[in-house]
Amino acid sequence: MDYRILGPLEVVEAGRSLPLGGPKQRSLLALLLLHANEVVATDELIDRLWGDRPPPTAAKVVQVQVWRLRKTMGRDSLVTRPPGYVLRLLPDELDLERFERLVAEARKAEPTIAAGKLREALSLWRGQPLADLAYESFASTEIARLEELRVVALEERIEADLALGRSAELVPELEALVVEHPLRERLRRQLMLALYRSGRQADALEAYPKRASSW
Repeated sequence: MDYRILGPLEVVEAGRSLPLGGPKQRSLLALLLLHANEVVATDELIDRLWGDRPPPTAAKVVQVQVWRLRKTMGRDSLVTRPPGYVLRLLPDELDLERFERLVAEARKAEPTIAAGKLREALSLWRGQPLADLAYESFASTEIARLEELRVVALEERIEADLALGRSAELVPELEALVVEHPLRERLRRQLMLALYRSGRQADALEAYPKRASSW
């Protein structure tokens, strides 16, 4: 089974995407995936799914959604464990886990290997994480956290590429990233360095931020 949250929520088995139901059922699955192999209390699920105003039948709704997910994914993966449920995953079944493993391996490797592992990690992203659940009450904090992981990994991949002398080819990518993330000082420093090493010293100085003293 391949569980994917680094993009729209998806579960793939033997090359086929499984039907995951409506927004609340998908949100329930997403919450369990974000805490894979951990017991998540029913009360916490209700709080994350409905906030301060859960319906009187919230616990029953969760039970029904769990039952439906078990029908789709198999009973062995989603198990009742007081005071709630645990979604049991094998190693590397979740794309986020594979991403984090590759990033951790890259941090211990020399630049050539690190750059390759970070590219592999970033290739797991299919767009905004949990994109189809972006308007659910629980999602904004989780999406921001996951996006931060992606941008940090991207910065580390660029750092490895700079160490490998790929400055000129990095400039267009870095220029776009600085526009997209104007407050990330590491990206701006990387752009300045790439410009300087590409023989564009004047452009590197122009990229120097006004609040340079914060560096």
